[in-house]
Amino acid sequence: MDSRRDSRTKPLLLIDVDGPLNPYLALAAEPPPEGYARHWTRPSGWPGDQPLPVLLNPEHGVELRALADRYELVWATTWEDDANEWIGPVLGLPELPYVEWTVPEPRAPLGTLWKTPYVLEYAAGRPFAWVDDEITSYDRAWTDQRHHAAALLMRIDPGVGLTRTDFDTLAEWAAAL
Repeated sequence: MDSRRDSRTKPLLLIDVDGPLNPYLALAAEPPPEGYARHWTRPSGWPGDQPLPVLLNPEHGVELRALADRYELVWATTWEDDANEWIGPVLGLPELPYVEWTVPEPRAPLGTLWKTPYVLEYAAGRPFAWVDDEITSYDRAWTDQRHHAAALLMRIDPGVGLTRTDFDTLAEWAAAL
């Protein structure tokens, strides 16, 4: 894909935080997994007085900035705009648009992630790649039936987070469009 194209012609890269960027299943590891550092956050919806720990790897920011030549980056996380305050700066990312969620409703068939209808609505017929730890075959099938542009749905292991292979897959997929 020509990196000089404006953002409206690029596919979207929809990015979940918990799982892909914050491998929350590894939070108990001491020391944290290689490349990751623990950060303490207070997103607006977080209850109580204790801050929320997250594991973040600054290399993910480097990789995502490189992918911005091929994609329009968008947060697709329950963090919504809080990702711009607590996650993006640690990774060196600019402020990104985000998918706004309404109260989760059973808008998709049983087994399909509640986010999936919102992701398709946000994509509005544009090609997109989506990285999330809760994507299943049900989400892929539902997307294939309702979204008539290219879509890559990648389930990311929430104990590992995004890997070199994942970033390569995202770059290759966008280049093949």
